[in-house]
Amino acid sequence: MQRGQITGRLVTSRADTPTARGRSNTSRAFMATTHLLTPTRLHHHHPSSSSSAPTARLRATTASPASPLLSSRLRLAPAPRPRRGAMSVRSSLIDPDGGALVDLVAPRDRVPALRAEAAALPRVRLAPVDLQWAHVLAEGWASPLRGFMREDEYLQSLHFNCIRVPGGGLVNMSLPIVLPIGDDDKERIGGAPHVALHGPDGGLVAILRRVEIYPHNKEERIARTWGTTAPGLPYVDEAIASAGNWLIGGDLEVLEPIKYNDGLDHYRLSPQQLRNEFDKRGADAVFAFQLRNPVHNGHALLMNDTRRRLLEMGYKNPILLLHPLGGYTKADDVPLPVRMEQHSKVLEDGVLDPETTIVSIFPSPMHYAGPTEVQWHAKARINAGANFYIVGRDPAGMGHPTEKRDLYNPDHGKKVLSMAPGLEKLNILPFKVAAYDTVAKKMAFFDPSRSQDFLFISGTKMRTFAKTGENPPDGFMCPGGWKVLVDYYNSLQAEEATPVPV
Repeated sequence: MQRGQITGRLVTSRADTPTARGRSNTSRAFMATTHLLTPTRLHHHHPSSSSSAPTARLRATTASPASPLLSSRLRLAPAPRPRRGAMSVRSSLIDPDGGALVDLVAPRDRVPALRAEAAALPRVRLAPVDLQWAHVLAEGWASPLRGFMREDEYLQSLHFNCIRVPGGGLVNMSLPIVLPIGDDDKERIGGAPHVALHGPDGGLVAILRRVEIYPHNKEERIARTWGTTAPGLPYVDEAIASAGNWLIGGDLEVLEPIKYNDGLDHYRLSPQQLRNEFDKRGADAVFAFQLRNPVHNGHALLMNDTRRRLLEMGYKNPILLLHPLGGYTKADDVPLPVRMEQHSKVLEDGVLDPETTIVSIFPSPMHYAGPTEVQWHAKARINAGANFYIVGRDPAGMGHPTEKRDLYNPDHGKKVLSMAPGLEKLNILPFKVAAYDTVAKKMAFFDPSRSQDFLFISGTKMRTFAKTGENPPDGFMCPGGWKVLVDYYNSLQAEEATPVPV
């Protein structure tokens, strides 16, 4: 067996290489808290890539419209080295689920015929969240799923958090991706095999083919997805409670790439575009960080420290995918345009390195469904080409809607990710806890031996600072990024103070 060879689901022995023998104590401590999940073999689907895969692969700039910025004690395998005679190390490090990315956008030359066909089909109007899910499906974030789920796929997702693929394998699919319709829609569709999907503005978006209509048991869906049916769950209120009593599934054929014309479309890189960008930059590791909040210096500490440790482990060019969620979020979250402006200031101020960071928008809506949802977030990044995923405290969580407590155990998200079926090929990097060190006057990793010196600044407290004009402690966030938040909350207060004409 070659050094660094993976022998089953987890790596259980230290690789006997100069890199491994020379690792620092810090690097070993990092690896001791990292779960390595077994990768699959790589079969790169992009025709322009012809380089050979390495023998011991881990299986598992400022933005512009033209070029966006882009519990077990285990050992990570050393960085992969190309086979002798290979021309280069291929940077697409992980296969998409199902072996190839799904692309559901029709070729341009088919669009006129599709429009003509759609004119004679029954129509279904998409809500804004439905359009976001159509975007997710069209670009292959949910590969190998090829459309809104039919009943068999829905039941597998809802009950098992996985769906079966041809050949008998499983891929993770922890959130049902479904399209609700009402009684009137169902009656109008009747026995038609295909339907035309129109966006919230009335424009034709797609054709859904070979449709299947089945009951939408909302209570069961909510209970299994969130673990509670308590009132006040944001996504439920937005997209399920008032939705139709039926679900319609089928194969999706999207007429054109979905755009929002909000000045941010250049940030919305598809999984294929991201993989191409990783190839272009020669990445030998890609570590993804999902967030729905502004970046503070604690986040940056974690991301920079992760890259440093990957370098210590022998990787030559780890690339950070800073991947803010861009679909539906609850009303008190900072809106996407403000977050993207804040993220750009973080790079401008040098808190993160633009040369080794790609900033891109993940188009999925947010469920706030804790350990169930974090599997979806990780799975989608596999399809985008990331082979490392950073997970922290209470990922995708929220406070209980009716009680003064967290809805989920804060540690369960990272534990579930380390065990989740269908995510075996992804390397899970558990978050270290960062807080404000009042002695060093900067964000630092929490030291329990002097806990009295650390200040935890929650998202709620951060928003309160910005709303009231009070500055956070020096070193909490870069000045440019903080000013973006203060200006946003000042604009809200100005709007609230403006009298409404009667």
